[in-house]
Amino acid sequence: MRLAVYPGSFDPVTNGHIDILEKTSKIFDKIIVAVVHNVSKKALFTLDERVELIRESTKHLNNIEVECFSGLLANYLRDREACAIIRGLRTVADFEYEMHMAMINKRLIPDVDTIFIMSDSSNIFVSSSIIKEAALLGGDVSELVPEIVKLKLEAKRQETI
Repeated sequence: MRLAVYPGSFDPVTNGHIDILEKTSKIFDKIIVAVVHNVSKKALFTLDERVELIRESTKHLNNIEVECFSGLLANYLRDREACAIIRGLRTVADFEYEMHMAMINKRLIPDVDTIFIMSDSSNIFVSSSIIKEAALLGGDVSELVPEIVKLKLEAKRQETI
């Protein structure tokens, strides 16, 4: 079985993430969306909330699993017997960062390849941090995130008012 892991903080999951999953779900037998707590970012949603938002947003894809992980990605990949890491690219700046990460992961776990997937052009400017900022300031992000995410962002905004 070809198992890939799509790691990230997904705070929140966006249409860009879903686009990457839709494309790669045709390539791999199973994909695990591995939600990690990124200590360098202030999270809006808890890990459990993010897992639930991704599960709801990927119900139409039958080979997606979602779980949390912590620690070194290479160890997680080894434990799950993954053959690939999925990374979405929007810009050249993304590629430079992701290339360095792919190189260190290849050193740590040589049997696992990193697969770069280009985001659809309609999602090139979409990032979780931009979505959070716009939504919490009252912006309409409905075309940039799944419906369930839009609703949860609106609820978070109401909590901060």
